[in-house]
Amino acid sequence: MVLKIEHLTGGYTGVPVIKEVNLEIKPGQALGLIGLNGAGKSTTIKHILGLLRPQKGTISLNGISLAAQPTAFKQKLAYIPETPVLYPELTLKEHLELTMLSYQLDEQAAWSRADELLKMFRLDNKMDWLPIHFSKGMQQKVMIVTAFLPQTDLLVIDEPFTGLDPLAVANLIDLIKQAISQGKMVLMTTHVLADAQQAISNYAVLNNGTIEIIGSLDEIRTHYGLKPTDAFDKLYQILNQEQQHA
Repeated sequence: MVLKIEHLTGGYTGVPVIKEVNLEIKPGQALGLIGLNGAGKSTTIKHILGLLRPQKGTISLNGISLAAQPTAFKQKLAYIPETPVLYPELTLKEHLELTMLSYQLDEQAAWSRADELLKMFRLDNKMDWLPIHFSKGMQQKVMIVTAFLPQTDLLVIDEPFTGLDPLAVANLIDLIKQAISQGKMVLMTTHVLADAQQAISNYAVLNNGTIEIIGSLDEIRTHYGLKPTDAFDKLYQILNQEQQHA
């Protein structure tokens, strides 16, 4: 079991945004993808989700090629987007039912899991609500619940802390830790490193479409000549300078 990205080059209308990206995540590992806006994080995620076709390179999960077996590949991953995507005509309960159908989950086990998640995020009394009634933070919680419901091999999480209250952030971190302990793989983009480092120990720095280093936050500090006491604002300042001179 492994997520393997090899020599991935891609972007939009023939112009490469990411170049020769190589990543590997093994069971029980979580990787944080960090970098400035425009560095290529979202483009990388869109390729993993199959929303963009690579100009070069391959993506596989547990030996299943995204290009050759897209449906089988996508069955093994769940996604939490930065901006919630909900169907306006479906209630919360119907969103959960749709998730169960999509992943072909055992109904009894899935509802037991759903009840746990709904109570955790204080959504259990809102089953008949439509998305229009949910705040931005509550919509994000629905995304978290539907992503963790199927217990897939890979979780792709894009800037998940936006709009969440502190309790929801703590609950999400606990869920990520739980997934890692169960041998799942996690790929997460975030600018909120103070929260991320509670669950994630390794990071890949993406800059100008290429990965400059993969390692712990201490190793990243050393690579960029930062002191242990330096805030990570300094890292982004260095990346910004590199981007301007590229």
